[in-house]
Amino acid sequence: PPPHGSPVSPASGVRFDRPPEPDEYPLQAPDPRVAASAAETTELPKVCVACRAGRVDDDGYCENCGHAQPRERDHMEQEAGPVAAVSDRGLRHHRNEDAFAVGHTALPDGTPASLAVVCDGVSSATRPDEASMAASRAAIEALLAALEQGTHPQQALHDAIVAASQAVNALAEEPPSAREHTPHQNAPACTIVASIVASGLLVVGWVGDSRVYWVPVDRGAPAARLTEDDSWAAQMVAAGLMSEAEAYADERAHAITGWLGADAYEVEPHTASFKPDRPGVVVVCSDGLWNYAETAEEMSEIVPADAAVRPLHAARVLVGHALDGGGHDNVTVALLPFPAPPQGAGSA
Repeated sequence: PPPHGSPVSPASGVRFDRPPEPDEYPLQAPDPRVAASAAETTELPKVCVACRAGRVDDDGYCENCGHAQPRERDHMEQEAGPVAAVSDRGLRHHRNEDAFAVGHTALPDGTPASLAVVCDGVSSATRPDEASMAASRAAIEALLAALEQGTHPQQALHDAIVAASQAVNALAEEPPSAREHTPHQNAPACTIVASIVASGLLVVGWVGDSRVYWVPVDRGAPAARLTEDDSWAAQMVAAGLMSEAEAYADERAHAITGWLGADAYEVEPHTASFKPDRPGVVVVCSDGLWNYAETAEEMSEIVPADAAVRPLHAARVLVGHALDGGGHDNVTVALLPFPAPPQGAGSA
């Protein structure tokens, strides 16, 4: 017998507390708005830029003609407030191993600050493109956070380079099984150079051979190179063993003596602070550019006269100069306008 008090018919055993079930369940028509939305999000297959017929596979090659398709990093441009940067793969390399990051923020007192980071992957290392991207992102995040908290720009830049170094080191932390299959590979590595413009200060920091140049708006005033390379050539010149012309003509000239990566010696960021006494533009670049305009005077000649007010256009012009010169390397340049300092400011 059923439990006492249960709403069940003793004759049929049917529970009376359930709603009657229908004889059939009608199918609900699809919502046309949802169907339209799904159709819009469906990606069409990519078509080859070369033959315009073949489909592009997941590896970025045309299944018809085999042509490698342009990748996102082959050419990159960005503006952030008054700062702009352009990076290009160049004409000889199969990928772009440079990376950059630009930004602008305000100090606690409301003073504006602009900043740029350029990283150049070490081609002889494993995954140099990943190293440069990781370093640039870590550095810009650290810089923005530190400046907004009131850290002095030079200290903020030092700490940001250390953060970038740690980010690159982390790329080498692979499981032992991965290293067993590729025991010959070394750790990812890159160089870094960065600059901050804030409160009448021009701060630079670097490890490696990417550079910062100062180019005044008044081209009658001298331009200046604000960094010293961590390279074989620079060491030879500093030691008095060779002239600059002899050192940079040597095939070992661009062998770097400082970099970010797990295989590097203890990283010692170089930083310096300047107070220019006139308006100008700060050029932050990889060697893909300065190889075609090495001295400060040569760089000043190719920087457009309106670079301080049209930084993105000027960055494109500079990248074009490197490509016209042969484009033997990846080329990246960031431009930071330096406003006219208040009366009484010191000189660079």
